[in-house]
Amino acid sequence: MSVEQVQNIGGGEEGEKTAGEGVVAAAALRSYPVAPGYRLNVRSGPGTNYSVVRVLAEGSRVTINCQRTGERVSGPYGTSNIWDNIGSGQYVSDTYIRTGSDGYVAPRC
Repeated sequence: MSVEQVQNIGGGEEGEKTAGEGVVAAAALRSYPVAPGYRLNVRSGPGTNYSVVRVLAEGSRVTINCQRTGERVSGPYGTSNIWDNIGSGQYVSDTYIRTGSDGYVAPRC
């Protein structure tokens, strides 16, 4: 089975924000580690039948933009049909990302 991962290299914009916008911005910038010891395939859609668009190195972190249902996959963090969108046309299985939750941690796509 193939795996997905991405490295967070982004920064944030600075400026005036209300308290609510600051919370949303902080959540949007949160990154999660990929399961240790895995190189992760980033796919063009939420399933292993989608093409691999890149492969990420061991020790990478991902920033999850949104999540959607897709193919059910088993990985080091369980079995799930949740896929994490980490960029335009870039998805990784949530079962390889240590989010600390079995459910959604980002808005649905």
